[in-house]
Amino acid sequence: MVEALRDAGVIVTGAGGGIGAALARRFAAAGARVVVNDLDAGKAEAVAAEIGATAVPGDASAIVADARDALGGTVDVYCANAGVAFEDGDLGGALEERTWATSWDVNLMAHVRAAHTLLPDWLERGGGRFVATVSAAGLLTMVGAPSYSVTKHGAYAFAEWLSLTYRHRGVKVHAICPQGVRTDMLAATGSAGHLVLQADAVTPEAVVDALFEGIAQDRFLILPHPEVAGFYQGRAAEPERWLAGMNRIQQKWEAAR
Repeated sequence: MVEALRDAGVIVTGAGGGIGAALARRFAAAGARVVVNDLDAGKAEAVAAEIGATAVPGDASAIVADARDALGGTVDVYCANAGVAFEDGDLGGALEERTWATSWDVNLMAHVRAAHTLLPDWLERGGGRFVATVSAAGLLTMVGAPSYSVTKHGAYAFAEWLSLTYRHRGVKVHAICPQGVRTDMLAATGSAGHLVLQADAVTPEAVVDALFEGIAQDRFLILPHPEVAGFYQGRAAEPERWLAGMNRIQQKWEAAR
């Protein structure tokens, strides 16, 4: 699989740190030509300089064409990794429209826009790979983070739709769904993230290990925390029991705030 990535054109969004930087480093180490994107230009340029890549900073929704140009017109792998997380709490207070709008735009619509731009070329060539950094919240949910939970469900649904629609035409899709990962985003989830995710959080590098193993096995669903599969099955098989258990976590979080 590493040989197939040699000289491949790869775009990684949100790659100034965390999972994105780990993805960029691994693809570069495999011999790929990597574009590092991040809203923070300084972080993008630092990671790019470290790995011999090209930095294309800016909003992930708007840089696909420029990033493709930087790769000579061909993108083989697109990693839709940029994301935002907020500790919204609940809907009892003032509804933060900006929080929801930002979450929709970054966590979901950036994926849609990128696929819309990339698919014509991929379908013509009969190949391309779309990697979506989703979250276990996209399969389950996350207490205290409604905008994150809902938009990550959307990101998972979109990746699933891409896979079922285009897999017979050579487009590979992978949805990465970790629980806690030791990144700045985990810190942004506040007390809820600390309660639910901190104890079992893994490194960004462990997430990338899981992805590359999944790519080698041609798997859609990538679970850096394998236990998520059981939680997902339980949610589907016994939704009342699952919701009762999640509500107990909610009450525990409320008591600790």
